[in-house]
Amino acid sequence: MNTRMILKTLGFLLIIEAASMLPSLLVSLIYKGNDFAAFLITIVILLLTGVILYRMKVKNTNLYSRDGFAIVSIGWIMISLFGALPFILSGAIPSFFDAFFECVSGLTTTGSSILQDVEGLPKGILFWRSSTIWLGGMGVLVLTLAILPKAGATSFQIMKAESPGPNPDKLVPKIAQTAQILYSIYLGLTIVLTVLLIIAGMPVYDALIHAIGTAGTGGFSIKNLSVGSYNNIFIEVIITVFMFIFGINFALHYHVLKGNVKSIFKDEEFCFYTGTVIIAIILISVNLTGSVFNSVGESLRHASFQVTSVITTTGYSTYDFNQWPTFSKTILVILMFMGACAGSTSGGMKCIRIVVLLKTVKRELKRILHPRAVNTVKLSGRNLDDSLMSGVTSYFFAYFVVFVISILLISLDGKDLTTTFTSVTTTINNVGPGLGLVGPSGNFADYSDFNKFLFSFIMLFGRLEIFPMLLLFTPSFWRRANI
Repeated sequence: MNTRMILKTLGFLLIIEAASMLPSLLVSLIYKGNDFAAFLITIVILLLTGVILYRMKVKNTNLYSRDGFAIVSIGWIMISLFGALPFILSGAIPSFFDAFFECVSGLTTTGSSILQDVEGLPKGILFWRSSTIWLGGMGVLVLTLAILPKAGATSFQIMKAESPGPNPDKLVPKIAQTAQILYSIYLGLTIVLTVLLIIAGMPVYDALIHAIGTAGTGGFSIKNLSVGSYNNIFIEVIITVFMFIFGINFALHYHVLKGNVKSIFKDEEFCFYTGTVIIAIILISVNLTGSVFNSVGESLRHASFQVTSVITTTGYSTYDFNQWPTFSKTILVILMFMGACAGSTSGGMKCIRIVVLLKTVKRELKRILHPRAVNTVKLSGRNLDDSLMSGVTSYFFAYFVVFVISILLISLDGKDLTTTFTSVTTTINNVGPGLGLVGPSGNFADYSDFNKFLFSFIMLFGRLEIFPMLLLFTPSFWRRANI
């Protein structure tokens, strides 16, 4: 393990986090909030620590696979700890466990909260709270690679460990250029969304906050009733469309911008994702019409918003779906597990894994019927090798084990089964609201400090897709190795 290079990279990561707090510092200055000093102190601490680590002399600049995983797992814990400081120092969230939970929730784009009155917080704190979502959406370390001096080919190990999905692709040969392309698309879409929300009637500050939350599919709102507080159908339609867009693999966005529009319709994961959204909207709309809403239009309005919000793990709400019929809530819980596309900013298992698993099951059925036949599994016209399918199967097993252990530990808090089950479901899949006490009108404030701390790591497990965090608890991972 290249310890010095790991520490050097982590130092640069802290410098990036310090720079990312500058807009929040500016917002606190503009609105004359009492959080200015908290941001200033945190930025100084980050810069001092970051510069010391980054100036460390390194002889070997190569990063091996385990180095990439170490940087990602340790890095996310580290930026979460430092990112919680403004909440604590400003007095907005004085408890360490609450502040850590809120920061992890933002960085992992989960959107779960312990806050009961967000509208009473300083503007700078609210801006930083939402900024963590935007930073975590594409990946803080992907941003680091985009601007890290001399980011070489071995830096792909970092991107591989942080990027959501079973197999991240380099859009161009150079990893730094790939990261720059990804963030350019990400930033461009965020700006377009902000402008559209302003045109639809949102104040500039509100539009920026909700655009950031939508882009990172995190869903932190500055309103206690989330997007529903605006009661504006144009705002809801715009956010619905962009939540869907941010749930698409960014590699497809790149191909479309390059003029290859047909590629998006040839992608099996995109087709599965789109089909799932359409079917879920239709089923829930039919179920809601007459039982919750009197008109088909009203049912379609809320069903389309909530389905898109849940499957992309954004977590915004326009209605308390905790009050919906069991059939509709069951569909939403299923969507919480699925997530959107790999290579997007969403959480969950990702549609590509569901597709691969279904194809694997289909192949096994064919083997039973035709034992001597050679059956290959294809995805979007390409043959899938056994290592990728084995990786998907291993992920599902590891996910299930972490999920079950988490439920058992969280159940010690004594909450009802619905609350316990969906609280773990929504945190490990980085969704935000669940059902019961953690529904759209509730939050995680009533949980013990131990469980809030545990939830924080469950969110990190979900965002980093289990294995990078799991490796931290593997003794052999810390042993010296040449590879």
